Amino acid sequence: MTSAMPVLAHAERLSRSFADRRGLLQRARPIMAVQEVDLVVHRGEALGVVGESGCGKSTLGRLLLRLLPPTAGRVVFDGVDLDKVSAAALRRLRRRMQMVFQDPYGSLDPRRSIGSQVADGLRVHGLAGMQDADQQVAALLCQVGLDPSHATRLPHEFSGGQRQRIAIARALATRPDFVVADEPVSALDASVQAQIVNLLADLRSELGLALLFISHDLHVVRHLCDRVVVMYLGRVVEQGPTEAVFRAPAHPYTRALLAATPSMHRREHTPPLAGEVPSAADPPSGCVFRTRCPAAQARCAAGSPPLEAVLGEADRLVACWRAGELA
Repeated sequence: MTSAMPVLAHAERLSRSFADRRGLLQRARPIMAVQEVDLVVHRGEALGVVGESGCGKSTLGRLLLRLLPPTAGRVVFDGVDLDKVSAAALRRLRRRMQMVFQDPYGSLDPRRSIGSQVADGLRVHGLAGMQDADQQVAALLCQVGLDPSHATRLPHEFSGGQRQRIAIARALATRPDFVVADEPVSALDASVQAQIVNLLADLRSELGLALLFISHDLHVVRHLCDRVVVMYLGRVVEQGPTEAVFRAPAHPYTRALLAATPSMHRREHTPPLAGEVPSAADPPSGCVFRTRCPAAQARCAAGSPPLEAVLGEADRLVACWRAGELA
């Protein structure tokens, strides 16, 4: 059903590198944080992005919102190439694209009331006058489960979970079509995480939001997301419907992630991952996962496998030379 929904945003061969400067006399080395990612986000869907820390998940989210310019490739949002629009047009489009950041303590200005921060988007985009803004802020705080009378309070008067609700209200103020949530529950207590995840699920259903949910918690992704994208060292190695991927993972890295997660899909013959994640400044040749892959062969070093449909399912994509053999 997700594939039948209209496409809201898509990335084509999206890449982003950063300069690694480790000394005044050393030449900067490029670090590929995201490399040649093709991705589609449908209207109203929840798309999960998973992988180990440092795999490029957060960078991908920022690229999709044009908070970072790509080194190569492009992002098209509702038919508009974000790399070709004027600054004024991009500013108008930003009303429809919002982000909820990981840290609920650092993402809010400690010196300003939460009401004024939630109202920022309304004022910047001309969506409300002063009196109407107060009413809309009250409605937004109610929508995320907070008392509207607390709008005049400062962020330090709230718990971590409450601050993340404030951040969500701020993101919703501009009535966006697309929200990127970058590990929004990882900094919260376990007892609060489920509340925030359920809130996001309810808001997505109620408002018809497209949600890109970045997380390392596979349980949360399984609960919330229609589809899942698995990243390793800046590349997408597998993507497809969440239940199908978690029930029968086709890439060795996806299998290892699931095998390492308590009470998730396990296969007795799936060994734990060996070694460390390679440096993004000096990635392996060919398949970036081959140095840790128990099924690696000589051809895995020869070239990078394309992300292709496997298992006879057009919506199951895997980047592995042996995907058909290992299924």
